[in-house]
Amino acid sequence: MATAWVERRLAAILAADVVGYSRLVEQDEAGTLAALKVLRREVIDPLLAEHHGRIVKLMGDGAIAEFGSVVDAVLCAVAVQKGVAERQADVPPERRIVFRIGINLGDVVVEGKDLLGDGVNVAARLEQLCEPGGVLISGTAYDHLHGKVIVPLDFAGEQKVKNIERPIRTYRITFNGKLTSWRPFGHLKRWAPAAAMVLLALGLLGGISRFYWPGSEPPVGKPAIAVLPFDNLPGDQSTGLLADGLTEDIITDLARFRDLAVIARNSTAVYKGRPVDVREVGRNLNVGYVLEGSVQRQADRLRVTAQLIDATTGAHVWSDRWDRPLEDVFAVQTEVAEKVAAQLGGYTGSILAAGQDTAKRKRPENLSAYELYLLGVEAKHRETRESVEEAIRLLKRSLEIDPKFARAWTALAWSYTVLKGWVDDTLDMRRTRLGAARRAVELDPQDAEAHAALGSMLGQGGDLAEAEAELDQAVSLNPNSADILTFYADWASAFGKPEKGVEAAERAIRLNPHMPSWALNTYAYAFFMVGRYEKALRVLDRKPRETYRRNNFVFRAASLAATGQAEEARAAVAETLARFPGLTIESFAVFDPSWSAAERLRLVETMRAAGFPACAKAEELSGLQKPARLPECSQAEAAH
Repeated sequence: MATAWVERRLAAILAADVVGYSRLVEQDEAGTLAALKVLRREVIDPLLAEHHGRIVKLMGDGAIAEFGSVVDAVLCAVAVQKGVAERQADVPPERRIVFRIGINLGDVVVEGKDLLGDGVNVAARLEQLCEPGGVLISGTAYDHLHGKVIVPLDFAGEQKVKNIERPIRTYRITFNGKLTSWRPFGHLKRWAPAAAMVLLALGLLGGISRFYWPGSEPPVGKPAIAVLPFDNLPGDQSTGLLADGLTEDIITDLARFRDLAVIARNSTAVYKGRPVDVREVGRNLNVGYVLEGSVQRQADRLRVTAQLIDATTGAHVWSDRWDRPLEDVFAVQTEVAEKVAAQLGGYTGSILAAGQDTAKRKRPENLSAYELYLLGVEAKHRETRESVEEAIRLLKRSLEIDPKFARAWTALAWSYTVLKGWVDDTLDMRRTRLGAARRAVELDPQDAEAHAALGSMLGQGGDLAEAEAELDQAVSLNPNSADILTFYADWASAFGKPEKGVEAAERAIRLNPHMPSWALNTYAYAFFMVGRYEKALRVLDRKPRETYRRNNFVFRAASLAATGQAEEARAAVAETLARFPGLTIESFAVFDPSWSAAERLRLVETMRAAGFPACAKAEELSGLQKPARLPECSQAEAAH
């Protein structure tokens, strides 16, 4: 039986919609529709014609457009975002029309003037994932775009989207309204000789600059390196754990060298288990050098290979191999870190000092304890109640084998901190995590993360002066660690230094463009506490909803209210109260001792604006000594 012929073609598909369209229409239907018509007539339609695009279909709040070239689609998208932003500059923020745009290159089915199929569906899904005012493109579009246009592209990870079985590789175009210098290479012929010299110079300095976050700058003035996950050659789980641990420890040791900018592990983990072009890695992560290697284990022998590659040219700079007894794994790690540092810049005074500090670090006496620690950390980072409880069990087992394993004590302290997002924070739990952190510092005074954990635990107990001293020590010991900067950002506002918290958060983001889920909590909080609510929302929107804890729900609702998104804020409050029925402004912001006065004031104002209930119930006040109640609650209590 013959199959009906279906017309297909390869097309670049652009999907766009208006952010918060329902809210805008509810507030002012006539004005919103009129503004959209003006934008389409004066900005969008002329740009579509200029870039040879056509509208496939229009919806109330968006459109699907087709282009014959990915370059045309991307340049049109960038120009549309620029043009719309310029036209909206004088409009109040709560009334601005902001677009999200997704672009995909794929096979489409042609039905008259309409287009169907996965090629269209993927573009629509990317649009939904895109940040307001941004452009998100698929890996297939990126592959055809690469080398043909100068646009700051940032790898955004592999995304699982609705009704598409395979994960979609994605890249975001990050910009801050500064679009006038972005041009296709074809427009640069006149300046080609000078441009080539500039690009060569930038490449030799560590890669062409790219934006990791809107408005931020990449690390400047230091050799930048990314450590790819070490290959597990046998493929067994035990060696895989060892390879993961070796990768993490090399990153940690390299970050202690003050003259290096080291990309965090979460940003390189996306390359695990797949062949890579190191030049592409260099461009994606804005690094001049890439370290890759492998681990083999046979009986009681360990073989580790490592090679340093110039990410600009792909040339090998240095390589080495270690064939040692299994118990020498940590000596190998330190050697690799020090030799890479020597190849990158030589032993300057600060690098030598950091290398001496690295040599002082303690190592677990038993590899089995180390493997249990790795499993525990992995479980903690999955961020569910069950996984965190599993992490605590694994870490306790690790410490039964090696009670002097400082890192396991640190991880145990953090695990108990994460657990309090789901269970009551009892006095016993507070004592347990503080004791674990103190033990970690006693066992390894040179471990920056141990000091950071102790600082956090002291802060949770209200001892802010000691907490600040411990976190300052952590940053001093490991100034290039994205994790340590994240921990500091979590407490800077409580120390009365919220702007320093934002600086630490933004620096951590630059070192770790692929932010882990747990770190998003801190970044959102840091931006929230200085009133940068839109940025806090963008961070929270990147966090998987299944990993949200109570604070995430509250900050999101309060930020929506603070940015004038009243309808969305009411819905977010309803969702929060459905999950945490007893939550009130008093119970969350007033009676919690971990907030400083300034933090408490900001929370009360924004939670009121969002519509959270104000007053705690009588049973919540039991045991509290003279609680400073909200005025309206005190008046109601007096009247009662």
